[in-house]
Amino acid sequence: MADRTAPNCHLRLEWVYGYRGHQCRNNLYYTAAKEIVYFVAGVGVVYNTREHKQKFYLGHNDDIISLALHPERVLVATGQVGKEPYICVWDSYTVQTVSILKDTHTHGIACLAFDLDGQCLVSVGLDSKNTICVWDWRRGKVLAAAPGHTDRIFDISWDLYQPSKLVSCGVKHIKFWSLCGNALTPKRGVFGKTGDLQTILCLACARDQVTYSGALNGDIYVWKGINLIRTIQGAHGSGIFSMNACEEGFATGGRDGCVRLWDLNFKPITVIDLRETDQGYKGDIQLGHCEGELWALAVHPTKPLAMTGSDDHSVRIWSLIDHALIARCNMEEPIRCAAVSTDGIHLALGMKDGSFTVLRIRDMTEVVHIKDRKEAVHELKYSPDGAHLAVGSNDNSVDVYGVVQRYKKVGECIGSTSFITHMDWSTDSKYLQTNDGSGKRLFYRMPSGKEITNREELKLVQWASWTCVLGPEVNGIWPKYSEINDINSVDANFNNQVLVTADDYGLVKLLRYPCVRKGAKFKKYLGHSAHITNARWSHDYQWVITIGGADHSVFQWKFVTDRKSKEAFHIAPQETFADSNSEESDSDQSDVPEMDSEIEQETQLTYRRQVYKEDLPQLKEQSKEKHRAVAMKKRERAPGSRVKLHFIHGYRGYDCRSNLFYTQTGEIVYHVAAVGVVYNRQQNTQRFYMGHDDDILCLAIHPLKDFVATGQVGRDSSIHIWDTELLKPMSVLKGFHQLGVCALDFSADGKRLASVGLDDNHTVVLWDWRKGEKLSAIRGSKDKIFVIKINPYCPDKLITAGVKHMKFWHKAGGGLIGRKGIMGKTETMMCAVYGWTEEMVFSGTCTGDICIWRDMFLVKTIKAHDGPVFSMHALEKGFVTGGKDGIVALWDDTFERCLKTYTIKRAVLAPGSKGLLLEDNPSIRAISLGHGHILVGTKNGEILEVDKSGPITLLVQGHMEGEVWGLATHPHLPLCATVSDDKTLRIWDLSPSHCMLAVRKLKKGGRCCCFSPEGKALAVGLNDGSFLIVNADTLEDLVSFHHRKDIISDIRFSPGAGKYLAVASGDSFVDIYNVMSSKRVGVCKGSLNYITHLDWDKRGKLLQVNTGAKEQLFFEAPRGKRQTIPATEVEKIDWSTWTCVLGTSCEGIWPVVSEVTEVTAACLSNDRNVLATGDDLGYVKLVMDILYTCPLIGKYAKFKRYVAHSTHVTNVRWTHDDSLLATVGGGDTCLMIWTHEAEGHREARHCDSEESDIESEDDGGYDSDVTRENEMSYTIKALSTNMRPMTGVKPHLQLKEPSVDERPPVSRALPQPEKLQTNNMGKKKRPIEDLVLDLVFGYRGNDCRNNVHYLNEGADIIYHTASVGIVLNLTTACQSFYVEHSDDILCLTINQHPKFPNVVATGQVGIFLYISTTPSIHVWDAMNKQTLSVLRCFHSRGVCSVSFSATGKLLLSVGLDPEHTITIWKWQEGAKVASRAGHTQRIFVAEFRPDSDTQFVSVGIKHVRFWTLAGLALLSKKGMMSCIEDARMQTMLSVAFGANNLTFTGTISGDVCVWKEHILVRIVAKAHTGPVFTMYTTLRDGLIVTGGKERPSKEGGALKLWDQELKRCRAFRLETGQIIDCVRSVCRGKGKILVGTRNAEIIEVGEKNAVCNILVNGHMDGPIWGVAAHPTRDMFLSAAEDGTVRLWDIQEKKMLNKVNLGHPARTVAYSPEGDMVAIGMKNGEFIILLVTSLKIWGKKRDQRSPIQDIRFSPDSRYLAVGSSESAVDFYDLTLGPQLNRINCCRDIPSFVMQMDFSADSCHVQISTGAYKRLVYEVPSGKQVTEQSVIDRITWASWTSVLGDEVVGIWSRNADKADVTCACVSHSGLNIVTGDDFGMVKLFDFPCPEKFAKHKRFLGHSAHLTNIRFTSGDRFVISAGGDDRSLFVWRCVHALH
Repeated sequence: MADRTAPNCHLRLEWVYGYRGHQCRNNLYYTAAKEIVYFVAGVGVVYNTREHKQKFYLGHNDDIISLALHPERVLVATGQVGKEPYICVWDSYTVQTVSILKDTHTHGIACLAFDLDGQCLVSVGLDSKNTICVWDWRRGKVLAAAPGHTDRIFDISWDLYQPSKLVSCGVKHIKFWSLCGNALTPKRGVFGKTGDLQTILCLACARDQVTYSGALNGDIYVWKGINLIRTIQGAHGSGIFSMNACEEGFATGGRDGCVRLWDLNFKPITVIDLRETDQGYKGDIQLGHCEGELWALAVHPTKPLAMTGSDDHSVRIWSLIDHALIARCNMEEPIRCAAVSTDGIHLALGMKDGSFTVLRIRDMTEVVHIKDRKEAVHELKYSPDGAHLAVGSNDNSVDVYGVVQRYKKVGECIGSTSFITHMDWSTDSKYLQTNDGSGKRLFYRMPSGKEITNREELKLVQWASWTCVLGPEVNGIWPKYSEINDINSVDANFNNQVLVTADDYGLVKLLRYPCVRKGAKFKKYLGHSAHITNARWSHDYQWVITIGGADHSVFQWKFVTDRKSKEAFHIAPQETFADSNSEESDSDQSDVPEMDSEIEQETQLTYRRQVYKEDLPQLKEQSKEKHRAVAMKKRERAPGSRVKLHFIHGYRGYDCRSNLFYTQTGEIVYHVAAVGVVYNRQQNTQRFYMGHDDDILCLAIHPLKDFVATGQVGRDSSIHIWDTELLKPMSVLKGFHQLGVCALDFSADGKRLASVGLDDNHTVVLWDWRKGEKLSAIRGSKDKIFVIKINPYCPDKLITAGVKHMKFWHKAGGGLIGRKGIMGKTETMMCAVYGWTEEMVFSGTCTGDICIWRDMFLVKTIKAHDGPVFSMHALEKGFVTGGKDGIVALWDDTFERCLKTYTIKRAVLAPGSKGLLLEDNPSIRAISLGHGHILVGTKNGEILEVDKSGPITLLVQGHMEGEVWGLATHPHLPLCATVSDDKTLRIWDLSPSHCMLAVRKLKKGGRCCCFSPEGKALAVGLNDGSFLIVNADTLEDLVSFHHRKDIISDIRFSPGAGKYLAVASGDSFVDIYNVMSSKRVGVCKGSLNYITHLDWDKRGKLLQVNTGAKEQLFFEAPRGKRQTIPATEVEKIDWSTWTCVLGTSCEGIWPVVSEVTEVTAACLSNDRNVLATGDDLGYVKLVMDILYTCPLIGKYAKFKRYVAHSTHVTNVRWTHDDSLLATVGGGDTCLMIWTHEAEGHREARHCDSEESDIESEDDGGYDSDVTRENEMSYTIKALSTNMRPMTGVKPHLQLKEPSVDERPPVSRALPQPEKLQTNNMGKKKRPIEDLVLDLVFGYRGNDCRNNVHYLNEGADIIYHTASVGIVLNLTTACQSFYVEHSDDILCLTINQHPKFPNVVATGQVGIFLYISTTPSIHVWDAMNKQTLSVLRCFHSRGVCSVSFSATGKLLLSVGLDPEHTITIWKWQEGAKVASRAGHTQRIFVAEFRPDSDTQFVSVGIKHVRFWTLAGLALLSKKGMMSCIEDARMQTMLSVAFGANNLTFTGTISGDVCVWKEHILVRIVAKAHTGPVFTMYTTLRDGLIVTGGKERPSKEGGALKLWDQELKRCRAFRLETGQIIDCVRSVCRGKGKILVGTRNAEIIEVGEKNAVCNILVNGHMDGPIWGVAAHPTRDMFLSAAEDGTVRLWDIQEKKMLNKVNLGHPARTVAYSPEGDMVAIGMKNGEFIILLVTSLKIWGKKRDQRSPIQDIRFSPDSRYLAVGSSESAVDFYDLTLGPQLNRINCCRDIPSFVMQMDFSADSCHVQISTGAYKRLVYEVPSGKQVTEQSVIDRITWASWTSVLGDEVVGIWSRNADKADVTCACVSHSGLNIVTGDDFGMVKLFDFPCPEKFAKHKRFLGHSAHLTNIRFTSGDRFVISAGGDDRSLFVWRCVHALH
């Protein structure tokens, strides 16, 4: 058989010809060493021009398309394409990787740029959103990411003169970015009128916010800030591709082939034109092929020359020695193949059009050009004797030409059915073989071209060359399952018996020749990107030349045989993947020896679960919906008794290794099932770490031996690092490994942890475990990894070993770079350790050898064990190893001598052992040393301690591999028996000695066992259908039977004398035997499925049977007759035992998710009080008071639940006196003993978990405010829709009919009158330029809480409304605003740490649509309003609570998403520390404890949770209520803290709960009469303020101040005049309490005198509909849905008065003199008040629908009232206060929106809901339709949003939302509008052109309802619908 190993020679990349200039720009740089760096295909090239040398960086696995140079000019960053592209940062001097950045981009990385000091790198992806990422590249961490643009981005650059600013440009856009926190915020460049909106290709930043950019049309655009200020036209003839800034100025390069140099002000200096030069400009360095593909390659037969020809029509000749282009010639056609004649004189080129040309090589002159074919010539070859040329074309034929006859055609080969791909001549030139596209290999006789069908005559043919891909000699080049055409080229080197192949995947492979068997071993080389089209050996076999199709590059590889490489061995191997010596092959018949059976088993374990515990919450939620109805039956409470894990018999050795260690204190730590066990061998006791919820698979110990890391199975599996003394988690790492974690290791300094996942790629992750940060990650290997070790001398290096590999890794940024160990034949490694120096590594193989490695080279191997070496441990001097042969061996420090061996045998077992060895020489899986002993763990689940002098003590043992099902407890002794699939029956002592007393091997595994009533006999059911009865003491056989085929599933002695034995089998029968006579006396038939459980009644006459079909059946003993017993009677029967799981009396034990999980076992305690159950998810549950007190009727009992077993609990049994509970787990092989604490005698312990699957529905209470807050759906401004129910076509979409009387150009008519009466502007009219926010009346109190705080020692207060944060100075009453939020603020908190004074965090509403609407948190300085950090978060819908930690460095946020995610941030860096789903229902508040950075509490709908931040993970505990009688979980609304871990939570019922840790210790009943909405902990004295909802009374008020323990309080009354006070926010300063109420008031209450001072007023319910400005003074009125009209004074900055109307108000108007006010109501009524006395002058109700607008005529005579019922009524005020209607307007198409009178009071204009504007006469009510009349009217005011004069106010994107209100200034020069998006806009008036230019002002929430100018155009007042706030904007007038 041919040698199937890889060849022992290799290729080294020597030169790359070419440069990637197509589709890439800005990819050529000078390094600090004056070398040039660029890239070709997948290779980074560093080219030294002086010495003409190249170095290569080969860290990429696909095309490089972007490159950036670090400012220090040594490091280079390159980005590649691919499905999972990555960025490499590498050193251009050593070409070694420094850092790898991955896992963020998809498709590819289009641009890269370093910032000025080189700390950050920005990258742009090729994904659909063109994501922009900013990296801390040394750590491989993403600092910020944002979607870049919807279209391609071509260039990105840091602004070198401003920190954390970037500019990006691309297709039709330029964006200016600022980086703050983790948020990148863009502003689009404004092209304005200065230049055309067009594609920007490149940019350069200059000082003073100036940016220069090159455009597609050859102009240079100059930007200042975000505005285009000038253009430099025609800088280049067409697109400017590149721009570079340096000290002296700028250089630009364009498509026109010119390079232009400019000075610093962009004045031109000079032009270098590269087009005029012929052979190239004299600075030419690298020349390569350009467009199209490169296919043609030929080598000269005698000289070191290579010829290439390409689709770019050029043929080039390269010198392989000088690495230079020596000749070039252009042809008419694209070239597809080439050949050189044997004498080296002629060069033949095959063309794409079917012709071929022959050139003379010497001077490149044409000899002949022949065209015989239509299709491309793909292959041509000269015969070895030089007489003929064979030309193969895509016409499926080969033509033969005579060379001497001037290439006359002499023959033709026409056997192929497809295009010709490869040809070879025989050495005697008599035969030709061809390959074609259909995969056929044909032979022809030459030169005639006759096909040879008889293969006999070919047997002796010698081929001159071998370039064919088909044929027996090259079978091995094909992988097992491959398409025929993916190998493009082959060339054989007959001398060295090597073959080189080139394929479509960019791989060059080296194989042995001949290569007969499929799937041969190879060495592979990356470098080319996609397909390699051709590969050839040079004439003397020194080099291989390969050419890339798409990358247009020519690679020259040096061929190095191993003789040469040995001499060069001392040169450090350049770290490249060039020789990735991948001995990988896809073959099956591998040359690896047979695998050891144990390892085989282990590699096949999958650890997959049907249901992961992580899925339970979702499953529960789904099921809950179905089960709500059932749950209405009232359930009893959970059981009073509880169990506590006491001892576990078992150790996981069958599939884990090296998982057993000594701790600092000499205890032993190991794991089994889901439990970490700390075992004290002196006292024989165990303590448990119970943090995991599924099987632990690996364990590693910290170098200081005080912490342990354990990794578990799970969909998103976690690693816990915990303290062996306290058993508390120090850190939890998750989010990276799927399916499970199979290996762990700490670094020598204990700071890092390495882990390996069970996913298909066996991902390797390196962690900083204390911070919970992932440092780097990489795919480890396709094959299973068994062990990972971090180098003790250098924590950046590590090794992994496993199936068929050993890999050496080192960290590079966010990635790891791995190299396979170089060994002769691949072995599977089972264990590995580092030796006494950094380079030495020792590994144990599956064949029993120890391999000794230096660096990555195998130095030697030593035979150590028979069978695999499973464990090794390094000592100070020497090593210890353990293997499958059961021998522990001690070695010296070089593995030269074996110093001592210990054999594990029964004979040497010491007397103090806690059990028995099952077999001699058990397979050893773990070894550890310490305290003078060797600790050994075996595959059989035993832990042994070997004394150095020889004796062996057995400490712990459990069953071996296989499921454990059978469990029985002794009727009167503390013993139990178990039987397992491992074919053993064992007896365990449950008393404190905890040992295995006896064991017996069985012929088959067993599933059940049972003691006889007197305890003498033990019955065991086996898996083959037989069962035996053995003596309970000696375990010797008494009797055995074999009547059934299927497995025996349960076996039971009848009670009393034990006369009968019932035996249930899997073939659905129960046999009843008479024990005395040993005969079968009855058979119970009738069940449909296998039997699962059996129980006898007390009298021994009745059997209860459960089956797999969920039947509950009854049979009479001993005959087995079936009985039917009604459910009500079953409960009355006195059962001897109860282990059944079906029937009405125990439906309650079935969980809500019973579709996915089964209750597998149950057992009722002997005192009949508690039922213990076990289920498929590994939970042990205790359910209350069953059968005899109150059966579990009704579903979903309350229970206590314990996790320790991993997958399923197969059996549970109480001991005879109920003091212990024994449980066995199926796959985890362990027996767990739990102590039982009955009710009454116990102290409060914290190990319980009390949960019912369904929270009862009736607690929690109801409160309208709470319900509203919970159900609030927050509108996102950007998505808001119409506020009014409009119909019709929007104004900007209506088509204008041309008016009949278009005026002639020179008008003879009268001049047009003014549109608007402007007589009240005395001075010259000046337009308004800008609006500045001056005042805001409003506070968001009705659905937000805890959002009012003192600042600056009580001098200022801070609060929010709409999207504005407001700081109010209490002395001056001045407001200042934070306006950076893009949408409504929902929560606010201040940082109380003195290091961060006045730091505020606010969270807003949002949705993931585009970057402007993502929910975000802003952290800002309240004094100067500077944004300190923006945190873009994944809380969809919004952020509802924020809280700073004690040190002020962490910020906690809670989302409104369905999972109510809780996230912790390092806000200064913008980094997310941890995140986790908080609760299924709304969380209202989450707050850090005031003294902690790791502990916080969250409260919400019917829950309170106590959280701890451990590393990366958030761990939570539910509040435990059971310690207080009749305590119910209510909806919790607020939280405060006391000393000694006390927590106070306020509830919906008015109680306050007091918690110690997470246990409820006291309830302060009715602290308030209604819900306790807010609580505040004063840091300085610990006093607590609470606020609630309460009617004010003499004793109580809605605000109370309590002492530190909430024992005494003092109540305050808020003198607001409300019937019910509802406090939403409290804060305590020095002697003052600040209160925010539901009614939008902020009140300051004095602690001593209880005086209330109202600081802020607002409308409490919205929307505010009506606004009216006083005709002469700076005052205005507002009318709102809350039934009040309020008078505000702008100068005094306060509310002067309010009138309660008792009905929602809709509109309000002043009379022209300002002496009367008219108010329109929602119920159709309107009222006229006298301003001076606020007396009602008159009121009337003529309509039933809301009044939409109300207006006095300018002459004060008429009142117009417009309503929703499409009517406008006129009233004559001169007739007195009885207000009779004098007329009305008819035919209004829809409801009235706005009305305006003409200046002469004769007309009124009405805008309607159908987007129509109508004009009527006053008072007749006749419609005016003539346009000419309408055009001549002068209006007294203009508030209409409709009309030709204001078409321009409608914006393009008003498709869903409308302009709702408008007002023209008194000067008539401006119009302000408000819209549904919450924007205020300022336009010029009139604005008849569509989409007029405007300024916009943000701040309001969605839906503005009204807007007005005050008198003299001094202010604009805007009223918000959703935000119930009034904004006052100061007008800034233009200067003259």
